Amino acid sequence: MTGAPAGAFTTPRRRVPVVIIAAIAAAWLLAIIAQVTGHSPALHQHAQMEGRWPIGVVLAVFLLAWQVMIAAMMLPSSLPLITLFAAVSADGPRPRTAMAALLGGYALVWTGFGALAFLAATAVHHTVMASMWLMMHSWLIVGGVLAMAGVFQFMPLKDRCLRQCRHPGAYLLPRYRRGIRSAFALGRGHGWFCVGCCWALMLIMFVAGVASLLWMAALTALMVYEKTGPGGQRVASVAGLFLIAYAALVLGHPAWLPAAVAGGI
Repeated sequence: MTGAPAGAFTTPRRRVPVVIIAAIAAAWLLAIIAQVTGHSPALHQHAQMEGRWPIGVVLAVFLLAWQVMIAAMMLPSSLPLITLFAAVSADGPRPRTAMAALLGGYALVWTGFGALAFLAATAVHHTVMASMWLMMHSWLIVGGVLAMAGVFQFMPLKDRCLRQCRHPGAYLLPRYRRGIRSAFALGRGHGWFCVGCCWALMLIMFVAGVASLLWMAALTALMVYEKTGPGGQRVASVAGLFLIAYAALVLGHPAWLPAAVAGGI
């Protein structure tokens, strides 16, 4: 049998796998420990760039930290799909391996995005460091990222991808097949939709710092509610307006604006 078992998508016994909850909790614990112990600045990609390590080593270190970000910020928003997949695949062969394959496909897409974003941020950082004017006006880049993220909240692509994430059954039902390869493909496909609706919000972490607890918590709450809350579409629009207004404030750069609010690069 290749498709989903009859009635699998209507089973009432859907439980979030304990290992997923443990991974999310561990990721947040690591982020909190880094903040409390004062090691969070070392996780910022710009701090890593300023060291003397080769770019390949710096990228590898960043991607390790990025896995924590994926677990802390993106897994909570994907719990409906993960829970449904766990219920559907429970009677199939090697359900734990299938779950690992699903998560592997999902993480692969987000890791690829993280790598590309890191390389882009590296190029921007070196451009800023090579220009005295840009160094004195780095808040323009912060404001630009905030404005882009705000505008993207209203784009059709955001809405199309978000609809796929809001309805995991509609995504999973026509695509589910037993087997590790299928589970990996499911996770990868869901990862593309997840990146499609959240990439601009996640770019904010590159100007806020990958270990900024305040931005992590705010963006995680936003992305989870966008995908699972009854008023997700309205909240997405409100968040877009907020980010655009915030960007306008940063780009205006009034003298009274604290540096902590304006951000930096």
